Amino acid sequence: MANTSSTSSSSAQQSWKPHALAHPHENQLDLVMGDKVRTTVELNGVPLGAEGKIILANGFNWLRYRVRFTNGLEIGDLDQRNIEPIGKTAKRLAKIAKRAK
Repeated sequence: MANTSSTSSSSAQQSWKPHALAHPHENQLDLVMGDKVRTTVELNGVPLGAEGKIILANGFNWLRYRVRFTNGLEIGDLDQRNIEPIGKTAKRLAKIAKRAK
């Protein structure tokens, strides 16, 4: 399931429309399955700066992700407090943010 962090209309392609009762948090990550991320904090069994791939994106009011890290561990319920986009994913999100201004 793809997600978006913005409820405002913009020229950016919106892949997930929040439910009418949902009130997503500010600055949520807009990630989809396959996007690459890295940890911004040390997690249980995953060091700071470890890279991984989104394998599940879900949420109603709180957009969260399950990530498979390069060391083989999978951790769920991660969001902008634990991970950041890297590579093409970061470039895509920067481009979308620039268009939204």
